[in-house]
Amino acid sequence: MRTITKYLVLAVLGLSVQIINAQDSIQKPNNKNKIETLLKVKEQIQNEEREFLKVEVEAINKRLENGQITNEEAEILKKEAAKKRALNIENRVAIIDNKIALLERNDDGYQTSSDENSSEIGVSIGGDAGSFAGFKIKKDNKPKKYDLRTTSDFVLAFGLNNAIIEGEKLDDSPYKFGGSRFFEIGWAWKTRVFKESNFMRLKYGYSFQINGLKPMDNQYFVQNGSETTLKEFPLDLKKAKLSVSNLVFPVHFEFGPSKKIDKDTYFRYLTDNQFKIGIGGYGGFNIGSRQKLKYELDGDREKEKQKQSFNTSKLVYGLSGYIAFDDVALYVKYDLSPIFKDQTIKQNNISLGLRFDMD
Repeated sequence: MRTITKYLVLAVLGLSVQIINAQDSIQKPNNKNKIETLLKVKEQIQNEEREFLKVEVEAINKRLENGQITNEEAEILKKEAAKKRALNIENRVAIIDNKIALLERNDDGYQTSSDENSSEIGVSIGGDAGSFAGFKIKKDNKPKKYDLRTTSDFVLAFGLNNAIIEGEKLDDSPYKFGGSRFFEIGWAWKTRVFKESNFMRLKYGYSFQINGLKPMDNQYFVQNGSETTLKEFPLDLKKAKLSVSNLVFPVHFEFGPSKKIDKDTYFRYLTDNQFKIGIGGYGGFNIGSRQKLKYELDGDREKEKQKQSFNTSKLVYGLSGYIAFDDVALYVKYDLSPIFKDQTIKQNNISLGLRFDMD
């Protein structure tokens, strides 16, 4: 029994020694990688400040070309900008050098706070969390372009939808006015047309549209070969709706006043809180059509989805326009292409609603 106990004690002691040795063999955090990162940061600081200087010099040259300053004033401004950027490099690099020296003196895995370990660089006043000595560098920490002629907006629109039918008034439409709706979502770019004026802009992009039509009088769409017509449903319809989905590429000329912000290193034209008028059109493709039916059969509610072409036009094109204040617009669009191709009676989709252009 004593022999067994002795062996057990020896085994436990041996295992403990191995664990202790294993723990000692685990490398403590090495500062080498941190130092390598900080050396890269130094180079990044110099490149960043040079880029800022380049943009500032370009802005000064623009002001000189526009006659806003003289040659002598331009030279003074360039020297001041170069001096400022040189001092920025000197001060910011000194901070990194001190950090490297601290790590080299404590190369046994010296631990610093998470703020000090940050390898981001950029200007950050107030010592925010995640910054090192009040400096960060971010990928988006870039100088502003002197003249930004093109901007972009997220586009969202929705409202009422219907059809103008050949030989009939809009009041005689077989489609519900409140129940037939459209939806549009997309992205648009806006480019200033003239160099010295922002009164006219070219707006272009892409949008996904859904145009919906809800027939009245218990009717639904029936495709019979190349002909699509409305027929009465044999049961009591709770809902009948045809949805036509399009991918289109709108182009508008936008007109309206804007506010100019003029700084030493950049200028901008802002259309916030301004009236705008857009006139243009769109062209694109039909990417799908389907009809949704809801009705009751023997007391049970039934849903039916019919995915087929319904002879809708494959190529879609039309006219559109809007009157806006700030980001909100009254929006109208009219399809010059017929809803259904090769039909005896021509029908064209028309939409009226609200449009939001949000940057």
